[in-house]
Amino acid sequence: MQFAHLADTHLGYRQYGLFEREKDFYNIFTDIVEKIIEIRPDFVIHSGDLFEFSRPPTNALLTAQKGLLTLKEAEIPVYAIAGNHDIIMRKNAIPPHVLFKELGLKVISPNNPYFVEKDVFIGGLPYMPKHQSTYLTESLKNLESLSRGYDKRLIVLHQGIDKYLPYEYELELANLPESFNYYALGHIHSRITDDFGEGKLVYPGSTEIWKFDELGNYLKNGKGFSLVDLGADLPDVQYVNMELPREFIKTNMEFFKLEEEIAKLKEHILTLKEKPLLSITVEGGNFSRLEVFEELHDAFSEICLSLRPNFKSSDVMEKTELSGSALNPKKLIEERLNEFENNKVTDLAISLFDLTSEGNLEQAESVSKKFYGEFYDNQ
Repeated sequence: MQFAHLADTHLGYRQYGLFEREKDFYNIFTDIVEKIIEIRPDFVIHSGDLFEFSRPPTNALLTAQKGLLTLKEAEIPVYAIAGNHDIIMRKNAIPPHVLFKELGLKVISPNNPYFVEKDVFIGGLPYMPKHQSTYLTESLKNLESLSRGYDKRLIVLHQGIDKYLPYEYELELANLPESFNYYALGHIHSRITDDFGEGKLVYPGSTEIWKFDELGNYLKNGKGFSLVDLGADLPDVQYVNMELPREFIKTNMEFFKLEEEIAKLKEHILTLKEKPLLSITVEGGNFSRLEVFEELHDAFSEICLSLRPNFKSSDVMEKTELSGSALNPKKLIEERLNEFENNKVTDLAISLFDLTSEGNLEQAESVSKKFYGEFYDNQ
């Protein structure tokens, strides 16, 4: 018996405020659905963060609906849990997954903690924050008890574990039952496969690059999903790599070779089908950051979807006042947020920008809590 395991698709995520990046997340999800149908596993597991938001945009809902309908027509069941992005952390909150039950999506939840697929136990829990660790541990013990008697036992979770996420974990590995054959994890965006208990513990990673710092793991291990075969005593886990729609380029340039290196990089970028996202660190020498920024902007702004420059000059430069709308961070924030046509969100962002720039973090936190309290109370 085979199944596909994916997680952290984050449908609806508009990275850097770019609609093109939102579409990239939709496209890779659609490509994965097509690949799964080509492989035809017995079922699919999604380990949380199907969506970026608990109230996803319409295009995100339509993309999920189309994918799930396609899988239903192919008679491939889908089991899923809610991740931290899928649900508001408050009592009795319901994830958007429930909208798709009519399409055959089987939502694993505290009220319905497990399913059985051809004598395979598929149990799990939605994301739980660290302050609920006691309840999480007790719930895991209950799932272990419920799984007894089944030949194959799978558990689906969306949690950071201390071994793999030392400073931001919600679950200690010591509190994870050891009796399951496969641990279908989500939440960590890097690919991880480990032996644990009687089986394999797997994070398939995110399906797209959610943050620039995921680039290294992607270049080493790829992005996509896991294909798992339960035929042997120990599950056989194979990664299925997907081709992402655009390149992420992260590079360093020596200031004294700047013109030469810019020309070489431009030559590569012009061969790409889609505009890449570019992060450049200019280092070495005593240079004006403003002048170098303008040179990079002139070279790459038209041929890259996003340009993120960083500077490491060898000498401490005198602070330069940036002028002009293109170099005004506050104005850029306003322009981007105006696309969403929500004045309250724009005002919040500008307030937080001003407060954090001044180092007034306590007041920034207070403003945030007040905003979200008023927002959710009015929903």
